[in-house]
Amino acid sequence: MEDTAHFRQMLVERGIPAEWANRATEFPDRTEDKEDGTRHFIKQIPESGGRWLRVVVNVAVTPSKRITVFLDRRLSRQP
Repeated sequence: MEDTAHFRQMLVERGIPAEWANRATEFPDRTEDKEDGTRHFIKQIPESGGRWLRVVVNVAVTPSKRITVFLDRRLSRQP
């Protein structure tokens, strides 16, 4: 899996450790496949107060590319 420049920039701008993004893509709590050819990897991050990290990956290309990452405020802090 490769990272886009935008993905790397979002890690920095949003203060998200790369290890969290790696954990989300390697061991997601759940995934969501979208019609636009992306797969969203979602992982609850205890170190962030239980917030949910969402990593969006373009799986329609080879190799897959991580395109953005953010702490998803729409998801509750509960499991």
